[in-house]
Amino acid sequence: MPHALLVSGSLGQGHDVMARACADSLQERGWTTSTVDAMALLGQRAGAAGEAVFRHLLDLPGVYDAFHFSALRPGARLALLADAAARRRLGPALRELVAAQRPQLVVSVFATATSAVNGLRARDFRHLVLCTDVTPHRLWVQDGTDLFLVTSQVAACAVRRYRPDAPIAVVPAPLRAPFYRPPGRAQARAELGVPGGARCVLLMSGSWGLGPLARTAAALADAGPHVLAVAGRNRELERRLRHAAGSRPRLHPFGYTERIPALMAAADLVVTSSGDTCSEARALGRRLLLLDVVQGHGRDNLQHELELGHADVTSARPEEVVRNALAALHRPPPGLSAGASPLGWRTGFAAALDRVGLGTAGEVQG
Repeated sequence: MPHALLVSGSLGQGHDVMARACADSLQERGWTTSTVDAMALLGQRAGAAGEAVFRHLLDLPGVYDAFHFSALRPGARLALLADAAARRRLGPALRELVAAQRPQLVVSVFATATSAVNGLRARDFRHLVLCTDVTPHRLWVQDGTDLFLVTSQVAACAVRRYRPDAPIAVVPAPLRAPFYRPPGRAQARAELGVPGGARCVLLMSGSWGLGPLARTAAALADAGPHVLAVAGRNRELERRLRHAAGSRPRLHPFGYTERIPALMAAADLVVTSSGDTCSEARALGRRLLLLDVVQGHGRDNLQHELELGHADVTSARPEEVVRNALAALHRPPPGLSAGASPLGWRTGFAAALDRVGLGTAGEVQG
């Protein structure tokens, strides 16, 4: 059977979600797959340091904005030096993996991996890059990539900024498999202890739990709605949510959970930072309230979500989140988006494989 190597990155969970979607689609077509974390391949110290630096940049107002818009977007010298340093560390590890696994396809869903994969010599595999950001920055777009997969025409224009002749396919954003068959609203509410006629808000902000979510969850619950608050992998946030829930029966705290499809099905409104959660909410027909907490690419993604409709934006200040959430709960919900069915993604991904000569499992086409 043909084999694919998927290169993800553990900065947040969005990259892993995309890698899993690609793996699922490939396995349905008879491929074997393996997924590696580019941050881990950098080495324990370098990977941990890279994550710490990224978190620190996000914690300082305006700093990551400055780095993204002045260095990453134009491909300034600072960004290219950082990319070259990562490539030197990733290259040997990727070379060993490719030699051991002999993949016909490598899919990069993490910008740091892109140039390292393209830098491998004597390549006998195809290389796809999948980016769900609305404006991929310079490090995503490298010479040697066989096909860029993006999820909007705006993103396609961003890729052509750096490679005017770039081969591009616009595909629907893939979802995790459970979002294609979520539970019904009544079933989800019964399982979660949310009354059928109550207003209900799902509050989350990525796997890192960015922003003052504990205070926001408490304020929302005090204002009347039931609040399903997800801390992700932020254990301190989870502790604070559970403490706040002790005196608030309408506040339902969660740490890291695989039950997001059920939580989303139970909710009337999804309050989140922009990202893959937005595609998931739209697939379930839920209105969005976007937290303006992710700098850099998050600003662009947020604007794009607003343009798609059935979404509002708020600062992360709890009192403003409450005011905007209560208003949004009175607005009509959207219908299901085109992404509610896996057909669009599967068709688009299959066409992408055809374009690089891998459309038939086990047979590389001329």
